Amino acid sequence: MDKPKVTVICYAYNHASCIRDALEGFVRQKTSFPVEVIVHDDASSDGTAAIIREYAGRYPDLLRPVFQTENQHAKGVAIGPAFCFPLVRGDYVALCEGDDYWTDPSKLQRQVDAMEAHPEVDICAHCTRKTKGGKPDGFVAARLRDGVIPAGDAVKGLPIATASLLCRSAVYLQTSPMREVRFNDLALLLQGISRGGLLYLSRCMAVYRYQHPGSWSAAHRGMQRLEADQTERQILQAFDRWSGGRYHRSVSWRLSKSESSSLLTRGRVLDFLSPRRFPLLVSRLGRTLRRRFNSFYCSLRWTSM
Repeated sequence: MDKPKVTVICYAYNHASCIRDALEGFVRQKTSFPVEVIVHDDASSDGTAAIIREYAGRYPDLLRPVFQTENQHAKGVAIGPAFCFPLVRGDYVALCEGDDYWTDPSKLQRQVDAMEAHPEVDICAHCTRKTKGGKPDGFVAARLRDGVIPAGDAVKGLPIATASLLCRSAVYLQTSPMREVRFNDLALLLQGISRGGLLYLSRCMAVYRYQHPGSWSAAHRGMQRLEADQTERQILQAFDRWSGGRYHRSVSWRLSKSESSSLLTRGRVLDFLSPRRFPLLVSRLGRTLRRRFNSFYCSLRWTSM
């Protein structure tokens, strides 16, 4: 096989009910360049590994499976750096969790073409359909047009679905203080946008399953919100230091937003509504209204998904 242009990384665990959708999304991609797919199964107990083996047998030149005999996540192992990073050969890395899936066979081609046209940008994302309990539930990152979103605006909290991300492999494989705090999408996104912002495509090309049985969101919906907010603030503070304060105003805005969320979680409504937070509340309201309008527009545009 020729050196791949894109390496797709898929993390799977007990996704037997939905992994076929993810794998079908990979094998249906139509590109002018070679692609490889690394599928990591973290010792699933529900038949996920058997389905991955089936597809690896049918598409041996495409799929490169990694199977664990013991659950590495439970051991506290960062699976990406430990098992998947050493296998990456592409110039770009695309992500899709085992419980999500791609709906557009031209997704990778479109994203790579866009990135090639914008060498100043390191990361790309697109609109994604969200489903909850198997039913449509709006969109993630719904915007009206393609373009580069400045890093400062992206820092403020543009929601991005993992299944929409594609970035330059040099950036994806890079370590940073943000990813030392927590190896998650926020840390990667901040790392990716720091040089040239976020390249956004308005075409809806994937589905994010929210609270689907076996999904991360379903397994962790009881997770303490305060802990999540605290981790977000730690990542943002690490990014502020790592970027030399270039986006300090945007980071401060996002930190205030996170602190406001914590106040609501604690039931401190009066503190949340204090006059000093009024500008933030107005800004958040405006952003919420824009997101809802954009989501409504996307629902008209992508009704067939």
